[in-house]
Amino acid sequence: MKLLEDRIRKDGLVRDTDVLKVDSFLNHQLDVSLLNSIGEEFYRIYKDEGITKIVTVEASGIAIASLTGIHFNVPVVFAKKAKSKNIEGDVYTSKVHSFTYGRDYDVTISKKFLSEKDRVLLIDDFLANGKAMRGLLDICEQAGASVAGIGICIEKEFQGGGDELRSQGYHLTSLARITKMTENEIEFSERE
Repeated sequence: MKLLEDRIRKDGLVRDTDVLKVDSFLNHQLDVSLLNSIGEEFYRIYKDEGITKIVTVEASGIAIASLTGIHFNVPVVFAKKAKSKNIEGDVYTSKVHSFTYGRDYDVTISKKFLSEKDRVLLIDDFLANGKAMRGLLDICEQAGASVAGIGICIEKEFQGGGDELRSQGYHLTSLARITKMTENEIEFSERE
């Protein structure tokens, strides 16, 4: 998606050749017009897949998933990073490793919000090594929900998570696919 790539070039900051900061528009301060365009693009790609739920992980994926959910007119469910007293009854749980934070945590979704009747579109801001997405896939499998697709804003191709998911047959769409990053340059692969 050229609009997203252009914004990354303009406002993205590379740290250490494997960390990209996009907090001025995507995952801290939000450019809702850009997020709306992202949601519209995911809708264009997956509109014929019978999506009944959008699923993401707390917290950075919520805004993107919400604006995508508006286009699909379906509920958005986000996996919480900690089971709280607010989650009643049984939950689906999976352990994930955060590349950004360098630690493991459990993610949970209440069983009342995801079932075998659902056809899911998974959404997230980044895909690096794919661990967070593996957690969401595990939860969908526990629920018996079918995964119609995976929508990612920014994929760091050089970290391999996307290749692994595609090789397993998932319909994965990344709107900006980065092949290489340095402090002075970000290289993108051909658009899907």
